[in-house]
Amino acid sequence: MTLRTAVVGGGTVSDVHLSGLERNPRTELVAVCDLDEEVARERAEAYGITAYTDLDDLIAAESLDWAHVCTPVQSHLPVAKTLVDAGVPVQIEKPITETYEEFEELAAYATDRDVVVSEKHNHNFDPVVRRVRRAMEAGECGEVRGVEVIYSGCSRPDDPNRGPWNFELSGGEFEEGLPHPIYITLRAGGYPRSAADVSATTALRGRYDRDFDYDGATLQYVTDDDVLCTTTMLGGTRAVRQLIVHGSEKSLTADLISQTLVEHDRDYKGSAAGKVSNNLDNALDRLRDTVANARALLRRNRSDDWDTARLLNAHYYQNDAESRALAAGDEAAMPVPLSESRWMIRLMSEVREAARERRDPGDDGVSEATDSAVATEAE
Repeated sequence: MTLRTAVVGGGTVSDVHLSGLERNPRTELVAVCDLDEEVARERAEAYGITAYTDLDDLIAAESLDWAHVCTPVQSHLPVAKTLVDAGVPVQIEKPITETYEEFEELAAYATDRDVVVSEKHNHNFDPVVRRVRRAMEAGECGEVRGVEVIYSGCSRPDDPNRGPWNFELSGGEFEEGLPHPIYITLRAGGYPRSAADVSATTALRGRYDRDFDYDGATLQYVTDDDVLCTTTMLGGTRAVRQLIVHGSEKSLTADLISQTLVEHDRDYKGSAAGKVSNNLDNALDRLRDTVANARALLRRNRSDDWDTARLLNAHYYQNDAESRALAAGDEAAMPVPLSESRWMIRLMSEVREAARERRDPGDDGVSEATDSAVATEAE
């Protein structure tokens, strides 16, 4: 089955959706829609597809099997509901909605109409993250005790990367990028045991012309299996992006920038020779993976077929898995479950509330109804 697919929104992130859908053998890219006629026309001409400026017109004309929503987050809920009303499965760029309450509204809306909705969590499908997950699933780490994600070098709140709509968010452009480290933590470490087991701390270090609430945050929670999970996110620093898994038999440090993996599987403590061995092992792991990555890029340059491209491009990898699930009518095979999105937006809400509480100490924070809803989902 070939899925007739369209992209709604022609902004910065739309190109990776358009290019992946154009190449995917299970999708037929037919249209792009943007309120700006010039933007829609430029995107359509680049991909040889039809341009629309009205979502209802797109739905009426194209008989879609799948749609990708790449509009500003403030519009995600109404755009997605319009597509769900038409029976069109939807993939939505992160963050899936602006608030937790909006997410629950969308999830219930899609469930009532039996339409699949998913969120783009592309970094969970980076090559090195997939390697970490395979090692964990194979039991190589033994008992996992902790998971850390360090995600520094994020955009400053006032960076105009995605457009002025980001400046309306509590953390500006910085907040728009928070889903990445949060969903990586959720996938590697597991979900929080309950909403009560989540804590967030924020900071506002920079000075900005606009009124932002935070440009740094740390999240911490514990899972049902007593895995301690920590996520640290900083804007305006040099980039260090790592996923660290602490296991009883082996620990892993995945560098998300270089896509290299260091395995910590020996006891280096107690001697100078052990420290030297540690340094050599780390260097050899990085060298091995650097060489492997270079070879993979050479293979892609020689034969840029879909299977080669999807293994290196995390956006393509998720789209490939998702298109297979949709074509087969197997919702359980969707690569990003709504449960992961539910916790992602809930943890983002915790960060926002921590920032507001720090700014306005009299604020009581997230409502008890929200806490109860998440706790029920976790059960």
